[in-house]
Amino acid sequence: MKKIINWFSIIVLFIAVVSCSGTKKITEQEVVGAALEKPVEELAEQKQKEFEFLFVEALKQKMFGNAQKAIQLLSSCLEIDPNSSAAMYELANIHASNNDFTSASLLLEKAISLNAENKWYKLSLAQIYQQTNKFSEAADIYTELLKNDSENMELLYSKAILLANAQRFDEAIATYDSMEKKSGINEQISVAKQQLLVSAGRVEDAFGEIEKLIDSNPEEAKYYGLLADLYQSQGDNEKALENYNKILDMDPNNGFVHFSLANYYISIDELEKSYDHTKKGFSSESVDIQNKLQLYMMLTSNRDKSKLTNEKEEELIQLLIKNHPDEFLVYTVYAESLIKKQKLSEARTALLKALSIEQNDYVLWERVLFIDNDLRDWEGLYKHSKETAELFPNQPQGYFMNAVACIQLEKYDETILITEEGLDYVIDNPQLKASFLMLKGEAVYKNKNKQDAFKLFDEAVKLDPENYITLNNYAYYLSLEGGDLDKAERMSGKVIERFPDNGTYLDTHAWVLFKKGEYTLAKFYMESAIKNGGEENATLLEHYGDILFMLEKLDEAKEFWEKAKSNGGNSEVLLRKIREQKYFEE
Repeated sequence: MKKIINWFSIIVLFIAVVSCSGTKKITEQEVVGAALEKPVEELAEQKQKEFEFLFVEALKQKMFGNAQKAIQLLSSCLEIDPNSSAAMYELANIHASNNDFTSASLLLEKAISLNAENKWYKLSLAQIYQQTNKFSEAADIYTELLKNDSENMELLYSKAILLANAQRFDEAIATYDSMEKKSGINEQISVAKQQLLVSAGRVEDAFGEIEKLIDSNPEEAKYYGLLADLYQSQGDNEKALENYNKILDMDPNNGFVHFSLANYYISIDELEKSYDHTKKGFSSESVDIQNKLQLYMMLTSNRDKSKLTNEKEEELIQLLIKNHPDEFLVYTVYAESLIKKQKLSEARTALLKALSIEQNDYVLWERVLFIDNDLRDWEGLYKHSKETAELFPNQPQGYFMNAVACIQLEKYDETILITEEGLDYVIDNPQLKASFLMLKGEAVYKNKNKQDAFKLFDEAVKLDPENYITLNNYAYYLSLEGGDLDKAERMSGKVIERFPDNGTYLDTHAWVLFKKGEYTLAKFYMESAIKNGGEENATLLEHYGDILFMLEKLDEAKEFWEKAKSNGGNSEVLLRKIREQKYFEE
């Protein structure tokens, strides 16, 4: 049987979950008050005072967040009085907060055996059982608690949920029946019972439960939606459609029914009717934006079932924009759709529209910066990263991306300033710190302060030895300066070992070898660089010509210098090489 999205059921259950508070949160004051109603035991007066002092101090340390100190103090309490249920309870709470549920449950079980009347101990143990998926054991605790508080609806509701999770369906249904006797017919209870009855295989009783709900309020349209969903789940499409149409007769503006009908028509392969109702739901003012976006995500994430084409997806997005022009989430979702289609410029426009509505979403700003970088729009990156750093001054990423833009725009002095400012916000992140130092080193090198730049590169490599951009650039600058060429070869060798098909990195390694006079080996790596994306790269072509000249292949050298010129190379040194057919250093 196909799984069906039951919109009415989902909405009613959502309301039910929101309206019920679940298990009551136990306050420390209630527990301590209940626990200390009795003396811990007839101890010697001195020991009694010591116990009380340690216990109160433990609670204080716990309140201050000093969990380990509190554990030590409570353990000392138990050394004085091994049967102190209050100390066990407090110690169990700390273990539970540290996700040590085994220790917590053992302590609470012991505390309950010593003080069986304390309901707070039992509630805490039930919560731990629930967290560890021991639903049946948790439900049994609520059964015990109800013996002394049989009218407590909150306890009954929690018990029913736990019994359902434990798949003790008949007992869960009986618990809901007990609740219904006390409260009367209730939508929340009826919906929960209906689902349990289906799970228990009592389908006719499930229909009876919804019919009973309709009889209690025949003017409520959503109850017919629940009935329609149930019919559809049981394969009775005719009665399902009958009830969906009844909702439209009763409430023509009900947008949710269109989503149910869309799902209905999908199930019987009438795709155009399904899409038509989807559009009506998206256009409905009675459906909030969250539900529309939820459905949109479901449709786009499961295209095999929804049969949603790119054109239909675009149409739905435009409907959302038309009907919710001031909702920033709509533009965010639209941007993600465009990014998946590699429409980066349009995606950035959508993100910027979202930010014009909600400018304090840092994640969106970060997305914009990454798109700027991917588009190599350095002016855009410069502008947007400045805005990001101003809005989120404690986030180092804004400063870093601004430094990237500054380097590309040859704003070297500004790069140095922004990296120094951004470094103040880098905490416990050596990789990011290394990247900042690398950018600062780049700017310092471009400002002709080469020795200081090399010190910065050394520090960056020490912090992050796997930063291949730093290793590559540092090696290349060393080769240009004729510095420590062995060091440069080690660094560039490490880079091409990791990226053997990267033309830029291969060029660096070849040029280091060229500077060392190893021309034959340099030729091998430069040929690989050209084959891996360097066929139209003027720098790589010129370098290859230089290598060929050193290998006394003069005609071939001139050929590649000419190729470098035709691909945009226009430096005076290159033109001189061509004129005089001779190698000259930069």
